[in-house]
Amino acid sequence: MKQRIITGAIAAALFIPFVILGGIPFMVMVYVLATIGFQELLKMKGRSLMSVPGLISLLALYAFMLPGEWSQQVFEWTGYAKVEFAFMAVILLLIHTVVVKNSFTFDDAAFAILGSLYVGLGFYYLIETRESGLAVLIFALLVVWFTDSGAYFTGRKIGKRKLWPEISPNKTIEGFVGGIIWAVGIGVVFAYFAGMEQSMVVVIIVAIAASIFGQLGDLVESALKRHFNVKDSGKILPGHGGILDRFDSILFVMPLLHFLHFI
Repeated sequence: MKQRIITGAIAAALFIPFVILGGIPFMVMVYVLATIGFQELLKMKGRSLMSVPGLISLLALYAFMLPGEWSQQVFEWTGYAKVEFAFMAVILLLIHTVVVKNSFTFDDAAFAILGSLYVGLGFYYLIETRESGLAVLIFALLVVWFTDSGAYFTGRKIGKRKLWPEISPNKTIEGFVGGIIWAVGIGVVFAYFAGMEQSMVVVIIVAIAASIFGQLGDLVESALKRHFNVKDSGKILPGHGGILDRFDSILFVMPLLHFLHFI
C-alpha cells in the first residue's frame, strides 16, 4: 500500500501539470503514454514494438490519435483520412504474414490493428476532451479515480458477493456499486463548485454511466491479463503495474463522454 501511495503521488505530480498546460505539451505526453501502453499490449502477446509489424501498427496508433485540427491538416497535405491510413496498415500487416511465411499470422495482424484501435482511440479522446476544456477533463478524471478508490475501499470493507470471479477474483458487487456512489458524489461536488453548465441531472447520469464504463474498461484489461497469464500489463509504475493498468478505465470513459455529447 505504501508503495502504491508513493508511486501515485509522484505520477500525479508529473501528470497534473501537463493536464493544466494542455495544448502540444499535453498531446506529446499522451502520445508517450499511448506508446508505452501499446508496447505493453504487444508484449503480453509476445510481440515486440521494435519489429516491422510493431512499427506499422504503431504508426496506425499515431494516426488514430491525431486530434481533429491536426487530422484535417494531414488530410490537406496528403489527401488521406484516418480510415485510409488504417486500411493501409491492415494491408501491410497482411503482406507481412506472407513475407515471413506465417511466423506472423493473420491472428497476430488482427491483434495488432485492434490493439492500436483500443489504445489509440481511448487516448485520442483524452486529447480531444482536454481540447474541449479543462473542467470536463478534470471531472472525468475525478470520476474515474473516485470510482477506482470507491470500489476498492467499499469492496474491502463490505464486499462479499463476487462480481466476476473468472475475470477478476477480488472484485465484488458491493465494490462495483460503491464505486458508482463515490463517482456520483465527486461528480456532483465538482460540477457545483466548478460551475459547469450541465444540469445536475445530466451530471449524475453521466457520472453513473462513466463509472460503469470505467469499471468495464478495468474488467477488459483484467480479461486480457488473465488470457495472457500476466499479473500486470507492465512494471513502469511500482505498486500499480503498467500504463494500461492505470489508464484502462480512462480508455473507455473518454469516448463515452463524447458519445453522450457531454463535451
